[in-house]
Amino acid sequence: MMHGAPLDILRNIYGYPEFRGQQRAVIEHVIAGNNAFVLMPTGGGKSLCYQIPALCREGVGIVISPLIALMQDQVEALKLLGIRAGAINSAMPPNVISGVIAAMRNGAIDLVYVAPERLLTPDFLSLLSEIRIALFAIDEAHCVSQWGHDFRPHYTQLVALAERFPGVPRIALTATADTPTRTDIVERLRLADGRTFIAGFDRPNIRYHIVEKKNAKQELLEFIRKFHAGECGIVYCLSRAKVEEMAAWLREQGMNALPYHAGMESADRARHQDAFLKGESVIMVATIAFGMGIDKPDVRFVAHLHIPKNIEAYYQETGRAGRDGLPADAMMFYSAGDAATLRGFIEQSDAQDSQKRIEHHKLNALLGLCEASCCRRRIMLEYFGDAESNPCGNCDICLTPPETFDGTVAAQKAISCVYRTGQRFGVGQLVDVLHGKETERVLRFGHNHASTFGIGKEFGKPQWQSIYRQLVAQGLLKVDVAQHGGISITEHGLRFLKEKETLRLRKYTGKERTAREARTATPPAMLEQEADQQLFAALKMLRRELATQENLPPYVIFHDKTLRELVLRKPFSLDEMSGISGIGQAKLARYGEVFLKAIAEHQAATS
Repeated sequence: MMHGAPLDILRNIYGYPEFRGQQRAVIEHVIAGNNAFVLMPTGGGKSLCYQIPALCREGVGIVISPLIALMQDQVEALKLLGIRAGAINSAMPPNVISGVIAAMRNGAIDLVYVAPERLLTPDFLSLLSEIRIALFAIDEAHCVSQWGHDFRPHYTQLVALAERFPGVPRIALTATADTPTRTDIVERLRLADGRTFIAGFDRPNIRYHIVEKKNAKQELLEFIRKFHAGECGIVYCLSRAKVEEMAAWLREQGMNALPYHAGMESADRARHQDAFLKGESVIMVATIAFGMGIDKPDVRFVAHLHIPKNIEAYYQETGRAGRDGLPADAMMFYSAGDAATLRGFIEQSDAQDSQKRIEHHKLNALLGLCEASCCRRRIMLEYFGDAESNPCGNCDICLTPPETFDGTVAAQKAISCVYRTGQRFGVGQLVDVLHGKETERVLRFGHNHASTFGIGKEFGKPQWQSIYRQLVAQGLLKVDVAQHGGISITEHGLRFLKEKETLRLRKYTGKERTAREARTATPPAMLEQEADQQLFAALKMLRRELATQENLPPYVIFHDKTLRELVLRKPFSLDEMSGISGIGQAKLARYGEVFLKAIAEHQAATS
């Protein structure tokens, strides 16, 4: 069933006044029957890019997602908007699956969520060949790529969609993909004949902090108590044992903390995830097994007690904070020991040597971010090819710059060594040349005759490694991951050598700053008037009661952002309320009167 024009759907069903960024262009492109690859940051409105075209085109929209545990929540949220949605997965009773399949055959459903494993079965492919399909949406598309940080083999088989259903538009979406990953996704899913849409990666409301791991537990506790008391957050740990230990310790300190990892019973995992989604002050302590597809908008902080495996993982995991656009924090505790542990994991894995090289270089890029002396956000944006020239003013380095030294000469030596050895060797070889070491490899390639041989004895190996990571992070050098990790010089690096610019680098001390040194307060997203704060609390309580009655996460009813707008505008009629962002016709009919009554009662009591 077609539901009207895209803008009408956006306003009437979703309750948003206008499209954001590239949403309109993507939606119109897909409605016209074209393929697309969409890269949009978490919280940027990716789901509308396939949901609205599915509502505008004839047939059912098939959404391929690896997130079986969250499908039902996504379906319930769509049903609240008045959209006919369903899911088919192994966690559902057979009679419910039969009902969804019948609705697909009868044209009585708009969107169906399915895991790739189910989609690729002969029975399901046969069903799809018998019905009208509006589009295929491939969510979390980075899972298709060996370059991505969460490769899943089943995703590579989705090329079958291009072969079996050539007339059905396909839209692949992700929030996280560097250039090699993007190229791989387009190639593997046969999207080269479509358009690529890349929205900016910046999440300006997130404040980034990366600090030395000294007493991380205590510092995390102080950080939560001081800045995020009573708020939702996620704490990532490297191992299952650390997750259990940290969750128990936070509970001892009076926090509402729950563990989540792959070693738990699936029923316990599901219960904890449900408590997190439906709670308003729950801290989830988890391994990276938790989080993909979590669209909870009011996560106010994400903390990493150990470094993640690469910048993509860090960007995606921290992106789970502040999806509502309100201020949020990303805190990482960093240590060289964590890096050594991750290197061990890489070496012990069953991956091919080429894949291990990719993972080592991605880890090096993350360490470059940790050791940076310039704006962290700028480094991340440039890593993803999103050029950003000005410091952000909202990361720890911008707010409290670290101790630096004049690294001009060191950088000139480092870059010259790259040039003199042919721009195809890794850091280990380059440092040996700078130190004047006559290793077998140095002699084999004749690097003992290079003009840079032995000119870098003033720094030890760790210092040179740090300098190289910083030069890569600042865009003067780049690592060719596809070609054995050889380092080459960028245009920026050549310009630096030619123009002899001054360059400041972070002083290597073998340690990082502490959270106390790096942290300045995020301005709280508070309502100014005390009466408004009381009304906000009252509306949150009403929302919680309704959510409990309907067994839904509170944010599925209204986001905090919508509640804040209700508080500030204090509508007195349904017509006035319909102009508030996030309140479409179905939600207005369902919840409008009860929220208007609460606002009117509060006004009467305080006037």
